[in-house]
Amino acid sequence: MFDAASLNALMAAGPDVWRQARERVGEGSEVGQVNGGHEELLAMPFQVADYVDFYSSLHHATNLGRMFRPDAEPLLPNWRHLPVGYHGRAGTVVPSGTPVRRPNGQRPGPEFGPSRRLDIELEAGFVIGTPSTMGEPVPVERALDHVFGMVLVNDWSARDIQAWEYQPLGPFLSKSFATSVSQWVVPLEELADRRVAGEAQEPAPLPYLAEEPWAYDIALSVELNGTVIARTNARYLYWSIAQQIAHLTVNGASLRTGDLLATGTISGPERSERGSLIELSWNGEEPIAAMRRSFRASTRNFPAMVVFDLVFIGLAIVAAIPMGLGWLVLAPMLVGSCYAGWRTIFA
Repeated sequence: MFDAASLNALMAAGPDVWRQARERVGEGSEVGQVNGGHEELLAMPFQVADYVDFYSSLHHATNLGRMFRPDAEPLLPNWRHLPVGYHGRAGTVVPSGTPVRRPNGQRPGPEFGPSRRLDIELEAGFVIGTPSTMGEPVPVERALDHVFGMVLVNDWSARDIQAWEYQPLGPFLSKSFATSVSQWVVPLEELADRRVAGEAQEPAPLPYLAEEPWAYDIALSVELNGTVIARTNARYLYWSIAQQIAHLTVNGASLRTGDLLATGTISGPERSERGSLIELSWNGEEPIAAMRRSFRASTRNFPAMVVFDLVFIGLAIVAAIPMGLGWLVLAPMLVGSCYAGWRTIFA
């Protein structure tokens, strides 16, 4: 099990085996070097079965609603009643460090070509260990029994392709080209002391989603060339992972070992706490000063570079999580080079 190429066999074994494995590691029984100590050689920590991306941050959903529906209620009528989500493409979930190529697709017009608005989304992801049975919903109070651990997620998004394609069925090519995840999975038990009360859910969820609101208090940040351009926290999530699982399975859909359930972009109430470029720049209308400084520092030896064809160099998504063996830092999440066209960010 410990010599396998992925964590799937361990994850499928269930909570008792996970606990035994943690105890053995704590005793030094399974400690050793991975890939000769070269962390940059790490691959996917688990084989992805299915991938679901939720939309669970109240502030993120509100920001996008205000941007695109300025004269209407920011949240759509269903948002406070259920964890909105969509099924992504498991085959393009890649480990941190994998180069990501700017995708082609149809943009508004219509016209075809590479995305001019390639974005990041700072998310957390929860990895399913023990599967469930098809046709049997997972109760919200037992949902965490199926969760092995947490990863960091960057759900790459081509905003111009998304704007043209997403109605009426949601995103397709604008999301399916790549999703980056951290190369380490933090066992859920290590996060137990980070669990805090969440904000009140109004109106009260339906009975199958009902639980006391809670979230994980985990500080998150986005860095560009060593400059922090956003700081937020997982505690801003409105819907919990337990509620996401209860909703995902309420129709009888099953969980599989290796399922990746991402939270959606995590944003806070302040401008500096927005977890995507579309929010930080307010759809390209507002400059991101920290990003501009970082860009200039990284390109001072390249005077011919064009500002609107920004190259992301050293982009990192960071979470610092206290663990029994010390602090595990899921960073830097070097998610590869990409190009973006947020032309007014540097105004």
